[in-house]
Amino acid sequence: MPEELMNAVALVEDYLAAMGAGRVDDARRHLSPDATLVFPGGKTYRTLAELAEGSAGRYRFVDKHRDEYDTLSTVDGEVVYSLGRLFGENIHGVAFDGVRYVDRFLVRDGLVVEQRVWNDLAESGVLLARTAEELDERWRVP
Repeated sequence: MPEELMNAVALVEDYLAAMGAGRVDDARRHLSPDATLVFPGGKTYRTLAELAEGSAGRYRFVDKHRDEYDTLSTVDGEVVYSLGRLFGENIHGVAFDGVRYVDRFLVRDGLVVEQRVWNDLAESGVLLARTAEELDERWRVP
């Protein structure tokens, strides 16, 4: 893999690890000042503070099992896809795991300029469950 793509993957990994651990200041340093963050439902955020505010009513926390990265170089920069499974706790305190996601990042000049997120959180029903028994067995924490 070319060095610029390896660097882009390392940047995305560091960004996602910081976000998952709640280290917002560490994550922010990986974003371009004009970054665009697009989440399911077409929700677009310009800052991590906006993202946190928009997510507050959906879950207590969420993180990612980052299973795979795919990359490509474009005229606009390096594209990094992160594929894996979400885990966390919904606003009712119900733990979940194994919900699939795909994130697409555009990295330019060593910064994330765009993140696009697709996941099955709404489809899985994990955000609405009030008890673990209400979750499909696929999403339960063992």
